[in-house]
Amino acid sequence: MKLDDDIHNYYEHLVLERIEKLKLAEVKDSDYLADLCCLTLNQVPPRYIRHEVDMAFYISQNERDQMSMNVSNAMDKALKFLDERGPRERD
Repeated sequence: MKLDDDIHNYYEHLVLERIEKLKLAEVKDSDYLADLCCLTLNQVPPRYIRHEVDMAFYISQNERDQMSMNVSNAMDKALKFLDERGPRERD
């Protein structure tokens, strides 16, 4: 078993969805997006799953909505942090 192929953090999926929704990949470089993902994920609790379908069966809509809100709030903080620091201070 390879852990990185079989098990992943569901919040990663939500973070990438949020980046896509905000169209950040169109205006930010890959280093910025990597930093953003790390900072955002470090603010939310991990939720490990094997298959996306697991989330459909094992959490309620309220919990799913709360997870999305957690990502939104965490990403807002991370965006503010990164934008205040500027590119030189991230290196």
